[in-house]
Amino acid sequence: MSGFASAVILTGPTASGKSAVALELAERLNAEIIALDSMTVYRGMDIGTAKPSVAERTRVRHHLVDVLDPWESLTVAWWLEQAKAACAAIAARGQRAMFVGGTPFYLKALLHGLFPGPPADETLRQALEAEAALRGNAALHARLAAVDPKTAARLHPNDVRRVVRALEVYILTGQPISAWQQTWDTAAFAAPGRPVPPPAPIPAVVLELPRPVLYERIHRRVDAMLAAGWLEEVRRLRELPRPLSREARQALGYRELLAYLETGGDWHHTVEQIRTHTRQFAKRQLTWFRHLPTLVPVPADAADVVEQILRAWENSPRRV
Repeated sequence: MSGFASAVILTGPTASGKSAVALELAERLNAEIIALDSMTVYRGMDIGTAKPSVAERTRVRHHLVDVLDPWESLTVAWWLEQAKAACAAIAARGQRAMFVGGTPFYLKALLHGLFPGPPADETLRQALEAEAALRGNAALHARLAAVDPKTAARLHPNDVRRVVRALEVYILTGQPISAWQQTWDTAAFAAPGRPVPPPAPIPAVVLELPRPVLYERIHRRVDAMLAAGWLEEVRRLRELPRPLSREARQALGYRELLAYLETGGDWHHTVEQIRTHTRQFAKRQLTWFRHLPTLVPVPADAADVVEQILRAWENSPRRV
């Protein structure tokens, strides 16, 4: 993808130590960090997202951190455009962009781009919008759920614009938009006249740890976040003048703490839920990373981890 010519990527599962390593790397490379994360964009969601501290952001300039209010919605397309703009600004200052984070969908979008979908069919779109007006938003959402349950699960029935677009893609292509979005690098993307997009030439490293070590780090980090006031942070978010967006409410750990505050329950069970769901998320991250063959693995607990990452970026065959 154009716009990322001199960028590098550092990714890895949650609690693998990306942030600390990234600060040292950024100083070595005269780089600025762009958060490859779907939740650190939100103001006020600090502890549970492991957001870089003010001191860390003073030490190394960060981008796409604290740029949205927690009641605003976020899309990968919006993030990708903001990332391109940040890269251009960084390059204009004569510095290098370093993407750091572990949101798999954003990483894949960065490397492979986004499925643009078929052009809008205004007649079909108007018909679907009329159907929503006549039968209700819930009925149109149920129609989407019948053909694309994965997309329907992440869209609110009242998000008519996105529901209509998802149905439009399915009707025009015969495949759900969720399938298209997961098959950028497979034959399914390569419809007649549409070649498979090659990965962007961005050197990328993924930090790795033995599974037991990673899980132990996750448990310790959850405990540290709670000790640092995570529950109070969530309580403050509930008291904001506007409710959290659907995306913000689904943030790992935040949804469990919101449920605890809203409905009560056993505190120890809530903590164990956060630990379990965080381990499950890390497992899903690892699955995504395995399906991105351009990522170069580096052991996160290596004594010379910084040197190994620098060598991996330098020797990347996709280096530009």
